[in-house]
Amino acid sequence: MTSPDAPLRFDDRTVLVTGGTRGIGRAIAAAFLGAGADVAVCGRTEPDEPVAAGGRAALFVPADVRDPDAARALVARVAQEFGRLDVLVNNAGGSPAADSATVSPRFVERIVTLNLLAPFYVAQPANAVMREQDGGGVIVNIGSVAAHQPEPFTAAYAAAKAGLLALTRALALEWAPKVRVNHITTGLVRTADTAQFYGDGSALADLVPMGRMAVPEDVANACLFLASPLAAYVNGADLAVHGGGEPPARYLVTRQ
Repeated sequence: MTSPDAPLRFDDRTVLVTGGTRGIGRAIAAAFLGAGADVAVCGRTEPDEPVAAGGRAALFVPADVRDPDAARALVARVAQEFGRLDVLVNNAGGSPAADSATVSPRFVERIVTLNLLAPFYVAQPANAVMREQDGGGVIVNIGSVAAHQPEPFTAAYAAAKAGLLALTRALALEWAPKVRVNHITTGLVRTADTAQFYGDGSALADLVPMGRMAVPEDVANACLFLASPLAAYVNGADLAVHGGGEPPARYLVTRQ
């Protein structure tokens, strides 16, 4: 297990990252690999290049976590492969913009399932494994500023992410002290997807107090902290990784 002299090392520990084949999830998986963990990632499609860091690669398990049976099978496969499961990062999520006045019920259902129900589906069997092993475990849910400040055309997504934050707090109450459950509120993160709209993010520099968009490694580092002994008493927390957030409109108006 992790030595108290090296709290951000994860040797002999197993980490599962949902949606871990690209973007933020891939950076999270790579960070845990680099810190010595055995890592499994899942997705509906196997990546062209394996997730790797430090000369080691993550195990890819094909799974659609929106399916409760698939979620249970995923956790069972990881626990069987590595003999334990110490950290679950519920990263899979997202949504395209959609007009709330005309969006279909099927779209709403799919977005809520992916961003709220799927994390619950994976967390349940993960909790069952973690609470039966020495050291328990940690669950980190990757959320969004949309849970706190929705934007136009994100109604279903924002509602689901708000639900994920509430779910985090509820599970933290029920599953501690054996299993800690925490939440990360992410802001705009520079990935291949966001680059289509924001480029390198320089145009947003004046809107974020830290002067830049986040990079996936910013979120990954927060995951390492929350999963480590340094956060041993952190449970039910919402860690903001958004560079200070975006200033309210009234601030931007008065500053001009």
